[in-house]
Amino acid sequence: MNPLHKYLLLSACVAVPALVQAADFVVRDIRVEGLQRISAGTVFNYLPVSVGSTVRQEDFPELIRALFRTGFFTDVSLERDGNVLVVNVVERPAISEVTISGNKDISTEDLQKSLKAIGLSEGRVFDRALLDKVEQELNRQYFARGKYAVKIDTQVKNLDRNRVALNIDISEGLAARIKQINIVGNRAFDEDDLLALFQSSTTGWLSLLTKDDQYSRQKLGGDLEALRSFYQDQGYLKFAVESTQVSITPDKKDIYITVNITEGERYTIKSIALSGELLVPRPELEALITLKPGDEFSRSALNATTKAITDRIGDEGYAFANVNVVPQIDETTKQVAVNLIVDPGKRVYVRRINFKGNVKTQDDVLRREMRQTEGSWFSTRDVTRSKERLERLSFVQEATVETPAVPGSGDQVDVNFGITERPAGSLSFGIGYGQDAGVLLNASVTQNNFMGTGNQVSATFNNSQINTIYSFSFIDPYFTADGVSAGIRGAYRETDATEANLANYLTNEYSVLGTLGFPLNETDFINVNFGWSGIKIKTNGSETPIEIYDYIAQNGDKNEGPRVEVSWARDSRNRTVFADQGSYNRVGLESQLPGSDQPWYKLTYRNSTYFPLTKSLTLLGHFDLGYGDGMGSADGLPFYENFYAGGLRTVRGYKTNTLGPKWSNDDPRGGALRTAGGIEVLFPVPFIKDPKNVRLSAFVDAGNVYEDYNSFDASELRYSAGLSVQWITPLGPLVMSLAQPLNKKDGDKSQPFQFTFGVPF
Repeated sequence: MNPLHKYLLLSACVAVPALVQAADFVVRDIRVEGLQRISAGTVFNYLPVSVGSTVRQEDFPELIRALFRTGFFTDVSLERDGNVLVVNVVERPAISEVTISGNKDISTEDLQKSLKAIGLSEGRVFDRALLDKVEQELNRQYFARGKYAVKIDTQVKNLDRNRVALNIDISEGLAARIKQINIVGNRAFDEDDLLALFQSSTTGWLSLLTKDDQYSRQKLGGDLEALRSFYQDQGYLKFAVESTQVSITPDKKDIYITVNITEGERYTIKSIALSGELLVPRPELEALITLKPGDEFSRSALNATTKAITDRIGDEGYAFANVNVVPQIDETTKQVAVNLIVDPGKRVYVRRINFKGNVKTQDDVLRREMRQTEGSWFSTRDVTRSKERLERLSFVQEATVETPAVPGSGDQVDVNFGITERPAGSLSFGIGYGQDAGVLLNASVTQNNFMGTGNQVSATFNNSQINTIYSFSFIDPYFTADGVSAGIRGAYRETDATEANLANYLTNEYSVLGTLGFPLNETDFINVNFGWSGIKIKTNGSETPIEIYDYIAQNGDKNEGPRVEVSWARDSRNRTVFADQGSYNRVGLESQLPGSDQPWYKLTYRNSTYFPLTKSLTLLGHFDLGYGDGMGSADGLPFYENFYAGGLRTVRGYKTNTLGPKWSNDDPRGGALRTAGGIEVLFPVPFIKDPKNVRLSAFVDAGNVYEDYNSFDASELRYSAGLSVQWITPLGPLVMSLAQPLNKKDGDKSQPFQFTFGVPF
């Protein structure tokens, strides 16, 4: 063997143990280099080796992959320094800020939530691969709203300390408009009648406001469900939407929709049977079934029946009762035999009643409205009534209720109410202008939830050329635990009727009254106000009507004495603000009692009844009747207590208080008899984001005042028609009406546009 071969063999014998030693060693320490924000501990947590582990060369790729999978690094390498494992990393930058601009249709908050769901938000690690996901996610959201021309531009700006700032600029473009909607397969119903069920529509004259011609995947899904419900309510049990094609023109401006349906056959009810564990007398449950043999099959009627049965059984404590519907279809006769199987579940107690969302209102104020009590059997009726009573509080906008089972208990539930409060206080003001009265200003401060106690405090100041009014009231609606209310109110008023264009005289009035309220049951209340009041009349020059001088000469210029006001009210409305079902009735007696200079009385009746027509339409009928007269030797109702008509509260479209009898100088006089009423169709405003705080109405009003009941003449009633909007705006309650008198006569004063406004605090 020559010397060179001996040298190479010796070198190989020395090198092989060295390579084995380099690839296979026990880790005595781990050193991480290149970290900026991420801690070494985080790396140790993800690295699948630790001090004391034996590492081989072939383990390195898996160790590197483990660190790459964290998403924290753009580069990872490993090396050995003696028995120290050295980890070299290059961190990905952190997202310092995300700025979104150009968005109008979708709020920045909603967009940020969707981006956070895909892993992009401030403080997270930035990965450029996310930019494609960002564009896909934003496109998905805008496409769902019919905005197919949207453009997304994302820019990345490098900052110091290994950070980046993201700027997402959105050009939303115009929403694609629905050019045509076709329904294919309909035989029983006309296509126009079916399309009337859809919220989606082709462009019409109201589309600029309603946006019904803008395509939305969610809206179309709701339209298809409405179509399905309609058919199944008409007996078409096996109706089906076979397919839906949505196509868009190349310029992304127009949408064409085709809905393919199969109507199937129409089925009727053969029989409806009750079975299972009924718990309540069978006749009582059978009375809740609205469908009868021979009726067309109706899914909504069947759902209403099962809900009514479930609620009735729920009144007995069975919070989780269920009614299973088992249909048996006879294809020969096209009839359906329905079996309603009642499964009551377990009877449960209410462990706790909880409230969430009441920031200002104390729990006790809400708890006293409860008809469901803790520790008693659960009752669907009592829980529902409790929810209704909460929503009737003027400072509660909405109440939701959940009844979760208590974990670990088979016979207990909690009743959790979610409260959305509305401003309980208001600083109201009105501004107007008249040729005689000039600028009119008034203000009032009202707090219906004083310091969260539910107590009602009000102070009013009105200062104009017509009136100067000071008033104050305090009412504790729960003076006693069983709901008797008590309070006090006082008022002082100076009125210049001349400036109001009524007549040329002035009055100074005051009153101090105690008040008590007595609940008779869930819907009926009696209120009694008692105290002392007075009025002094002043003439104001030669233009004062001669009739007023005659009155003062006969009866004096003042009237002081004991006063009483008694009223009975029945209120079954589901809420006091924006009610849509139930009714309100009130009968009132107001009197300056014998012992006064001129005793008198006034009787009033008021009714408002709400009839739900559809889920969004409500018919409102309202009626107001008032009559007054003198008592004892008094000759008729004093003129300063007369009723008036015209304006927002009676007959809209006519100037406030100007209808009815006139003085000899042709100024409005009012009368001892007033009748007013109207019919309104209430409906939501489709282009308002929060329909719970605003609604429209189309109305017809009628009314007038008469000298007394002998003077009543139906042909003298005044009529008007128009539109009104009621809006609880962020700046306060706003009521506006635009009305047209329908039978205006000589001497009537019209005022087509009228409004009131307030500011909450």
